[in-house]
Amino acid sequence: MAPCWPLGLCLLFLLRSPVSSEEAGSSCHSASRAVKNAGEGGSVYESVSRAEDLRFKYSKKANIERPVQGALQQMAFIPAGVFTMGTDEPAIPQDGEAPSRRVHIRPFYMDRYEVSNAEFEKFVSSSGYITEAERFGDSFVFEGLLSEEVKRTINQAVAAAPWWLPVKGANWKHPQGPDTDIHDRMDHPVLHVSWRDAVEFCAWAGKRLPTEAEWEYSCRGGRENRLFPWGNNLLPNGKHYANIWQGTFPSNDSGEDGYTGTAPKGPSSGTDRVKKGGSYMCHKSYCYRYRCAARSQNTPDSASSNLGFRCAADTTPDDILEEMKGHSEAVLNR
Repeated sequence: MAPCWPLGLCLLFLLRSPVSSEEAGSSCHSASRAVKNAGEGGSVYESVSRAEDLRFKYSKKANIERPVQGALQQMAFIPAGVFTMGTDEPAIPQDGEAPSRRVHIRPFYMDRYEVSNAEFEKFVSSSGYITEAERFGDSFVFEGLLSEEVKRTINQAVAAAPWWLPVKGANWKHPQGPDTDIHDRMDHPVLHVSWRDAVEFCAWAGKRLPTEAEWEYSCRGGRENRLFPWGNNLLPNGKHYANIWQGTFPSNDSGEDGYTGTAPKGPSSGTDRVKKGGSYMCHKSYCYRYRCAARSQNTPDSASSNLGFRCAADTTPDDILEEMKGHSEAVLNR
């Protein structure tokens, strides 16, 4: 049976890969700050990957004691392999999902869960880091999450995606605006982090952001042509498996983004960064980006209330490697 790597995929994720700023426009995925500004390896590893209950820990550089009980960050070992990336039948052609191609992946590690508020708070306390949303003084929030009081203070929206509102005081500590906080959700994924913020956190933890190919390879869980992270059925047993949008989005192309039909394809390189994964804003009738092959983009400084990240690593520290070897020998000697 092909391996399945348990990685909770419920948010949009920031990735290391660059992408053209013209390759895809704003959407339900998240708003761009640029849009707003314009308007305004070895046998040991292989045996360990089959061992049960092995927990991969942070490096010594991170050196944090987590305030969340029983929520130690774990890393899953992803073995090397070859998989089919992308699709020949893109649901959103302008996002550059096509064509399908065979991609070789080296072994690596990826966080099992998104970086949490508690973990990010440790990073901030240790380094004094200030996120870009805090520096800018605002961030994008889905209007359905805002209080009426906050809505009354906003007179601007993203033309192509009017449900995204720039909220003053919205940041990782105040995810739905200045009248909210994270005190009762420290184990939730940290939000309102830009690509640059994520890069800084991963570097502090002795890790890095995953590449687009690594993320999609992990999403497919060792299965060829898997459509969603959980399988090929959108509604297993008639039930929603993930926190995706339920209901309907407008069925007509309004052309509010300046294009009717498919937006023109941009150049093959650029300064924007790739995003993968779905969120509570995604729906099959509109963005449909919780598919493994789906992708979108945003500027490196943009953040929003449905965008998080997880880290990856090529190797683990020596102390963790020794633990892995010991566990591997125990498994082999059973």
